[in-house]
Parts: sequence; structure tokens; C-alpha cells
Amino acid sequence: MKIPRGAETFVEFASLLREHRFAVSPDQTMGFIEAIALLGPKSMNDIRASAIAMLAVPKDREPEFDVLFQSHFYGQTLAPTVAGDEEDDLQVREPGTQSRDISIEEEEDQPGEIASGTEILSHRGFAQMERMYSLELFSRQAKRRLPKRMSYRFKDAKRRRKLNMRELLKSANKTDGDAVILSWLDRKVRQRKILLLIDVSGSMRDLSDGYMRFAHALSKAANSFECFTLGTRLTRITNSLKPREPGTALLRISQSVADFDGGTRIGDALGAYLSIPRYAGHAKGALVLILSDGLERGDPGSMIDAVERLQKMSWRLHWLSPLASDKNYVPETEALKAILPHLDELAGAADLKSICDHVLNIARAA
Repeated sequence: MKIPRGAETFVEFASLLREHRFAVSPDQTMGFIEAIALLGPKSMNDIRASAIAMLAVPKDREPEFDVLFQSHFYGQTLAPTVAGDEEDDLQVREPGTQSRDISIEEEEDQPGEIASGTEILSHRGFAQMERMYSLELFSRQAKRRLPKRMSYRFKDAKRRRKLNMRELLKSANKTDGDAVILSWLDRKVRQRKILLLIDVSGSMRDLSDGYMRFAHALSKAANSFECFTLGTRLTRITNSLKPREPGTALLRISQSVADFDGGTRIGDALGAYLSIPRYAGHAKGALVLILSDGLERGDPGSMIDAVERLQKMSWRLHWLSPLASDKNYVPETEALKAILPHLDELAGAADLKSICDHVLNIARAA
């Protein structure tokens, strides 16, 4: 049965609830749609009330329901929270949306002198920099050297891979059934999706400027690209990177990211990314690049679980750390040690040249 266009959004919302282990039956979904039709809702509060009533949302799960409701209907949400852990909520933010401030209590045992779990809200001003040769070279070569994959579509080819039966039959029709000219097909090649995740915590303060400039250059070269910042919250900056001029893009980023130079909660931020379907879908089959020193201040288990899930979804997962630029570098934090088996590569990222060279060589190495 074809679903009316006006009801698709509500059916998708019921499916989203089921994905998050809410017991929603098809009959309840139909009841939800019928209730909306009967009410003729004047506001989103009416739709929310209909959903809670008709989909039988348990009282103790209403906070999680509200997160999914805002995510689906408003396109922006806080990450789903776990009962009894209200102080450790993580913010997910897109430019132009409202957010609330949440702080985290300091722990006594801190892995690293600079890394912190405390949320410090601040906006970053980016200084004007001269033209960078490494980024210019990267921009010229990236279109050709970024990782690619085989498409499901075909194109005409000179090599003998697959007969073009359509052209073969057309040719045979003109020559009384004799196939005089053979045509061949080959699979098209498409650039892989790229997901870039940038740590903007206090321990990465000196590198954030260069990382943002690299993100801007990569956004112009990649055909399918998403970029987020990780700190004490998750912020999508893909739209902020759209202006062609780097200075304009950096100004938008400075206005969008509120947790520059704050704490480090990589695991919670990655978990928030994976919990939102329209974000997580981009990671499937993509090249995932994480620019971070890995000095996690949150629960190591959250980071380990999130990285494992991300690695299973992606084509390649590369963790680029400024600390790994030292040939004798050995990860010391519990979380970074545990995720090593789930990484396709841990490489250095102390400067723009090393990052650009690494990304351009990924396709060749793979």
C-alpha cells in the first residue's frame, strides 16, 4: 500500500522509535496518523501529545522520546541520555539552533595535563594567514587522488570487460542479425564519501586553526563530504565550510562552534553522532578521518564502543594524532590503547603537510 506523502514523515518517526527499541506496532502507527488527522494540530505540541498517547510511550522514557522527536521533526537534538546519568549529557548542535549549557564535574584522575572533561564555552577567532603551499598542492591533486570506489553504473569502454548488449543488438539489427561491431562496458568509478571529525578541545588549541583550513580544502575537493567538531559537544560544520573563501568559512566556524578549547569527551561525541540516523548514514562505506590526540576525559568504554561501531560501518577509519608524529610514540591512555585494533591506521598529524600527504596516499596504500 502506498503511503500518502503527507503521512510519510509520521511513519518514518514511528520507524525511528522502533530502531531505538520503543515497542511501536503498525496498528499504533495508524492510530497515531489518524489522531493527527482528527486533531488538525495547530502546533508541534499537539503532534507530540498524539504520539505519546497513541504510541504508548512509557513515562520513564519520555526524555529519550523527546530527543528523537526533536531530531526527526526539527532536525536538531541533544544526544539521547541514559537514566541516572543526567549530569553527563552531551550537546549536539548545528548552526542556527538553540542549545543549553551543560557542565561536567571534574574527575580526580586526569589522563593528561591539558585534557579536561569540563565544558568551557568559547568562540574562536582565526587569524589571517598567508597562502599555504601544502594546501594549494593538496587542492590541485585531491580530485584525482582521493579514494574512489566502483559504481553500479556502466560506461562505454575500450577494454573487453562486459559486452554492451544494447549496442550489440542495435548493430545486429542493421546488418540482418550479424553482430559486426562489438561494444564493451566497464564500471564507472566514483569518489568515496568522506567523513572528517575534528577534536577542538583545549589540548588541540595550537592545531585547530590549521585543521579547519584543511577541512575547508577537503570540502572543496570531495564530492560527498561531512564534517563535525568534537569537544564537550558535537557540532556539524559542513554548511559553515561552503563559502569558497577560507576566511569567510573560518568566520562562520568561529561563530558556530561554542566549545573551542574546552574539555574532551570524544566517546560521548562519537556516540551522539552514531545515534542520529541522518548523520550516521554518511559513514557507511566512507573514508573516516579523526583528527585528535585521543586524550579522552570521559568514559573510555564509550569511546571504545563508538570507534568499534564506526569502523564496522566505514570503508577505512584513520586516526590522525599530533602525538603520533613521533616515531617512538606509544599510546598511553586506556581508551586509545583499546581502540588500536579497530583502527585501519594511526598516523601523525603535527602539521598540514603530513595530513595532506597522508590523505592523498590513502587510495594508493589501500
